[in-house]
Amino acid sequence: MTRPTGSALRLTVYVGEHDTWHHKPLHSEIVHRAHTAGLAGASVFHGIEGFGASSLVHTSRLLSLSEDLPVAVVIVDTEERVRAFLPQLDELLTEGLVTLDHCEVVRYLGPDTSPPAPDPEGEKPT
Repeated sequence: MTRPTGSALRLTVYVGEHDTWHHKPLHSEIVHRAHTAGLAGASVFHGIEGFGASSLVHTSRLLSLSEDLPVAVVIVDTEERVRAFLPQLDELLTEGLVTLDHCEVVRYLGPDTSPPAPDPEGEKPT
């Protein structure tokens, strides 16, 4: 997996929390496919209120309307890699909204797998 820096593309997929793909949560399927595709990362954000094409407002404040709250899956990687992933979404989505935004990756850190640099004084790191 590469670590994007500089110019990147943010893919956001808006779906309902109860949308499914083969009896699995749709947002989970999107994340697993992004992982399999080797994308830099994916996060799922659970909304507390929203509406979409149906114009029905879903909210966590009213028990009767809290059944299908909005969910956003956000993926950031290079433009080439994100655009190559779009056909996967064509297969998965029957409803929802997909947006693409150009962004700049300022910092992307993950686990450091390299050994620590030697101390010039010969001391072991603490």
